[in-house]
Amino acid sequence: MARKTSPQKPGLRPARRGLHRVRSLRAGLAWFALVSVLAVLAASLVHRVLPPSPTFYMKQEAHRLGGIDHAWVPISEVAPVMARAVVAAEDANFCLHWGFDMRAIRAVIERGETRGASTLSQQTVKNVYLWQERTWVRKALEAMMTPVIEAMWSKRRIIEVYLNIAEFDEGIFGIDAAAHHYFGVNPSDLSALQAARLAAVLPNPKERSASKPSNFVRERTAAIMDGAATIRRDGRSACFED
Repeated sequence: MARKTSPQKPGLRPARRGLHRVRSLRAGLAWFALVSVLAVLAASLVHRVLPPSPTFYMKQEAHRLGGIDHAWVPISEVAPVMARAVVAAEDANFCLHWGFDMRAIRAVIERGETRGASTLSQQTVKNVYLWQERTWVRKALEAMMTPVIEAMWSKRRIIEVYLNIAEFDEGIFGIDAAAHHYFGVNPSDLSALQAARLAAVLPNPKERSASKPSNFVRERTAAIMDGAATIRRDGRSACFED
């Protein structure tokens, strides 16, 4: 009597194959998230002490222009008024928040706008580690990384890094290059007016000039000078000053 042979086991049913793919995708995403977090932590630890390498945007501009002007300078060699000016211009509550200015975010939402509440901490994360194009992916990564930087770096370090990587004119990156480019002085010798002029070109340095200021830049410069003096008087500059 011939033995009956059982049919071969079919492959995974469609539903089970779908479940398997979902689990694989979840595992892949979890692994990617873990690696990303570890990479951020490692980079944050290194950059607490060492200057970041030229950013992705710097490299793009160097390739486009054939070179850029950039040199790292410690914040101790930058006129204190420069740090106050950039805080007054970009993030007056820098010493009061943990990376996100919730009051400014609420104000932007109430006005029905989509931008304008980005803190110096967020801008530093974007400039050092991410890219310039405004996408949801970039914003999500920025939101994840900003609290890490705030936790691991001092406020003074955040300002130091920001000032050294900010773009002040086409191909001009960092406060050392900007001070020499616009005024022919070392960053330690910047006056209150010069510091405010440099802060006034942010965040649109390709459309504004500190040496040939438009009426808008002049008005913004005056407001920044007042703001810098105010945050010094009321203590909002204490977290990044000696």
